[in-house]
Amino acid sequence: MLGCGVFEWRGVCLGARGELLLLAPMPKTPDVITRFAPSPTGHLHIGGARTALFCWAFARKHHGHFVLRIEDTDQARSSDESAKGIMEDMAWLGIEWDEGPELSWKGRKIGGDPRGVGPFFQARRVPLYNKWIMHLVEQGKAYPAFDTKQQLDVKKDAARAAKQTYRYDRAALKEMPEIKDRLKRMESGEPHVIRFMAPHEEIVVNDMVLGVVKYAAGEMDDFVIRKDDGFPLYNFAVVVDDETMGISHVLRAQEHLNNTPRQVALQKALGFRTPTFSHVPMIFNMNNEKMSKRDKAKVARKTLKDAMAKDKALSVDSLASDIGIESAVLSEFVAADNNSVDVAQRLAKRFKIALPEIEVADFRENGYSPEAICNFIALVGWNPGLKTPDGKDLEKFDNAFLCQHFDFDRIGKTNGMLNPAKMLSFNSDAIGAMADGVFVEKWLEFLKEWEPALHARVSAMPMEKKLLLARALKPRAKTFRDAARPIGFLLVADDGVLFDPAAVEKNLKASIATTGPSGSGASTTGLALLRGLRGVLEASANFEPANGAAMEAEISAYAESQGVKLGSAAQALRVAMTGTGVSPALGDSLALLGKNSVLARLDRALTL
Repeated sequence: MLGCGVFEWRGVCLGARGELLLLAPMPKTPDVITRFAPSPTGHLHIGGARTALFCWAFARKHHGHFVLRIEDTDQARSSDESAKGIMEDMAWLGIEWDEGPELSWKGRKIGGDPRGVGPFFQARRVPLYNKWIMHLVEQGKAYPAFDTKQQLDVKKDAARAAKQTYRYDRAALKEMPEIKDRLKRMESGEPHVIRFMAPHEEIVVNDMVLGVVKYAAGEMDDFVIRKDDGFPLYNFAVVVDDETMGISHVLRAQEHLNNTPRQVALQKALGFRTPTFSHVPMIFNMNNEKMSKRDKAKVARKTLKDAMAKDKALSVDSLASDIGIESAVLSEFVAADNNSVDVAQRLAKRFKIALPEIEVADFRENGYSPEAICNFIALVGWNPGLKTPDGKDLEKFDNAFLCQHFDFDRIGKTNGMLNPAKMLSFNSDAIGAMADGVFVEKWLEFLKEWEPALHARVSAMPMEKKLLLARALKPRAKTFRDAARPIGFLLVADDGVLFDPAAVEKNLKASIATTGPSGSGASTTGLALLRGLRGVLEASANFEPANGAAMEAEISAYAESQGVKLGSAAQALRVAMTGTGVSPALGDSLALLGKNSVLARLDRALTL
């Protein structure tokens, strides 16, 4: 802000009412500047992540800038916590912005304002919006409207009764044809909105994905650009932001296509550039529906209703108390009067079900690799058009490859579909392809955030044991969380192993037929095998990570001497070590526990 009510914007000085005062040289900017502009009303949606990825890749390909802007003019739904969560999700995916809110991530800073075009939160840019709104009002291209909600509702009801589309009738202009009268009434403090005077002309948009899109003259009415609370609406704020931040290319989902003619009309009225538009197909679920947070509520609600139908003792009141929410909230959820993600997550925990993965945070918590996610979502609506040496479509690539090859001509026009099974397969392949050391590094990052107790145990291991874990877990793990599940036994104290009764009955107590010198009809039990195995393991010198195969050979030799298969002895040992019949490779599991713990657990199993 300069003196005497003068406002400076990118070298253009505006007077108190938005009039142009002087021009100054524009700062040099990159030829390509893209932006991602989420609303901070929750975690980053997977569709939004793909939009951000495409914007980032296009900017990188052309050595431009990628801007992150937070569209928080909806003050009732926006939150700083959501904005931070979105930024962290983007940083985790590797989609780093050149300009935008600053974030400290893994010891470095992302974002900033090198060109001085911020702030990057719309709620902090309201004075700039108001200057441009007054500029339009002064020029007669926008006007205040003082209609009350009740007056508008009457007109809308009449239009519905006549089976017509409601269009604002410019009553405010008829009441005050003179601009000076409108300004005087505005300044009196009377509640009002500001409406844009829509031009009666055809609007043509050259879309890089959809081609030429035309909107006929007369289809647009005088829409509101500033609410009565003083905050601009989306279509106005985004136009001012794109111009003042020098955005050259607007790449977004096709659900925003209907906003485009309004934005182009505003750009013309304000004398702004029209950036290059590209509207990419939306991401649908396997039911050919738009992916939404409501999908979580649907799954949780069905599970709850099925459980209540099966168990008549279950009631809304008892379940509400059980999961820690008010009965009224749960009743509304059951009746589909709310789709609370919090309620859905509490029910999922109560009934031990998995909810659909809709937001990036879901994939983070479930142990996906960010590289695999970027690879997969890039293919939902775009493809590189290249073949592998064996003639198949190229599907596996990294973000550097995407930046090198991304362009609009390979984006499809129809909605893409996110196949969860295929996405999980991509992730499994990505984990399997990691070098052992890379797996350890990335797995520990996951554990630090989501399984801190296991992280403390694993990070304290010597590197040779960490690499042993990598070799044991990678072949079976589709996600990093999958890798954590089979080794929970490492966290349990030797005297705290909980035995699964079914596993004990099957592997320790049940009779096991033997062969060999004892003749047919002889038998033993898993407990009997454990007594003999204790001496074998106490004498073993193979409790080193590299000697798992040698240890298994010792166990196999003992099993053979007793006339049983290796599997019988191995399962008895697994139950004694873990309480269940599931663990990584037996030799690896024993080496990870160490001789002292193995013997202590064997003694406890035999005693119990």
